[in-house]
Amino acid sequence: MSVSASREPVESAGGAGANIARHLGLMSARHPARVALKIPRGRTRAGDIDYLALTFAELNAEVAAWGARLTAAGVNRGDRTLVMVRQGLPLIASVFALFRLGAVPVVIDPGMGFRSFLACVARSRPRALVGIPLAQVISRIFRAPFRGVAVRVSARRSLTARLTPGSSSVIRPSSSETTPTAATDLAAILFTSGSTGAPKGVRYEHGMFDAQVRLIRDTYAIEPGEIDLPLLPIFALFNPALGMTTIVPELDPRRPADVNPARIVQAIRQENVTNSFGSPTLWQKIGAHCSAENITLPSLRRVLCAGAPVPAALWKNARGFLPSGRLHSPYGATEALPVASVSADEIDLNSVRGACVGRPLSGIEIRIIAITDTPLEAMSDARELARGEIGEIIVRGAVVTQSYDALPEATAAAKIAAAKLQPPSSKLQDSASSTTTASGAWSLESGASAPHGAVWHRMGDCGYLDADGLLWFCGRKAERVATPGGTLHPEPCEQVFRAHALGSRCALIGLGERGQQRPAIVVEIDLPDSRACRELARELRALAVQHEHTAGIKLFYFRPELPVDVRHNAKIHRLSLAQWAATAMGFESDPKR
Repeated sequence: MSVSASREPVESAGGAGANIARHLGLMSARHPARVALKIPRGRTRAGDIDYLALTFAELNAEVAAWGARLTAAGVNRGDRTLVMVRQGLPLIASVFALFRLGAVPVVIDPGMGFRSFLACVARSRPRALVGIPLAQVISRIFRAPFRGVAVRVSARRSLTARLTPGSSSVIRPSSSETTPTAATDLAAILFTSGSTGAPKGVRYEHGMFDAQVRLIRDTYAIEPGEIDLPLLPIFALFNPALGMTTIVPELDPRRPADVNPARIVQAIRQENVTNSFGSPTLWQKIGAHCSAENITLPSLRRVLCAGAPVPAALWKNARGFLPSGRLHSPYGATEALPVASVSADEIDLNSVRGACVGRPLSGIEIRIIAITDTPLEAMSDARELARGEIGEIIVRGAVVTQSYDALPEATAAAKIAAAKLQPPSSKLQDSASSTTTASGAWSLESGASAPHGAVWHRMGDCGYLDADGLLWFCGRKAERVATPGGTLHPEPCEQVFRAHALGSRCALIGLGERGQQRPAIVVEIDLPDSRACRELARELRALAVQHEHTAGIKLFYFRPELPVDVRHNAKIHRLSLAQWAATAMGFESDPKR
């Protein structure tokens, strides 16, 4: 079953005007005195957050200074440049400078684990490194992954004269010109979180960034002059293009779950923040703090909450702390973002049918196909399902990336050509922006850009489209549980048990070989003894028998914490939980006994 938005599709950026960095120069010219960025640097005597503020003109000068330094160091157009800097000004300025030069920033999540991080570095093959002193040391000690690095640029301090007065080493900007790029030119390598497998580098083109900016702006009616508090640092990169002021949050991106919600609330209220993006876990903490302290956030027009399904309790509580705003949940992935969206007004809080993630956005087409773990060369190899049937979610549109970086097998597993491809020629054009092989056929394995709409992305998620065209998320495909009696999916099952007051975070797992798996539920709770575990298991089993799809779940496990991803602190690692449960003590309960 296919659904696409009824509005006109987003037009692709074309020609020399596609470089995403051009937006900063435009904002600097139109609104030079408007504040672009505020960076916390302590507290005033009155207890307010003390910010260093930069206007768009000053941020543009900072980017130009970074560009001059990168050029002097030998960074050239097309150079893959590993960015290992702190959030806020260093991240925004260095990445925009690289965009402006036509270089390719490589951004790897700092919390994915050191071994995974080094593997990502090795695969991305950077020629340059922009990093803090610790990053420079790491690149010298662990030489193999960094062996291709020929240029190293230190990120010790800001570069403009305004920010470092009296410094004789300051490199003043010589030009703020933006290198012309085509929409299909490689812009950046961004890595997935690796929640159900190894992190993968995603190839982003300038036109894709441009399409994302327009789609986010139009979907959520974002206006220039708004104030944003991005709780995921990389989302700050959209703000210069959206004309929003960025308030850097007091948050460690390596440990987002440790955030102090009072500091986030103070920043929102003090700076009259109108927009914020963050995971459900973070906003649950912020919302709980607001409820406990009887605080509202009247300046917020919207909160975008993504990374995992938004719990019913957060949808409900948000209405209390957002008196003038609305909670939205955009659906997507690093490979395709955003593709659908749902707001608090559309949510059924009593649903156990999965998580509603809304309707496809403008220019996005969504289909549901029969679940398979094998590659699909073309759409003619897939079987499309009817509305209401749970299957694999696939999407296409201007914001959908075309391939992974240096991972042809992963690309083949995740991408489906709209039509059968000709056999690829061995004589490929040697260009990141190449769109065809020598024989004239675009190839999934070429690493080149496909024509718009030629590629479907397999989201790796299962779900369905209902009779009204709404998309429902049921869980990751890799985390489905295949029992002798049929397939179970995490979200519809977990919704049943989250209704228990003590089961707010839980996970469906499967024990044994796929097809013969035994389903079980792991609940995040610290219980004092086995007696308490048995009692809670009986209560959960009583909930299970009330619904057909959970009636066969009789086994329960309990542990103080569930393993989750670092980026959003919301995606539960169910596959690792299944390994743990194989040797852990479970509690079986059946009300008939």
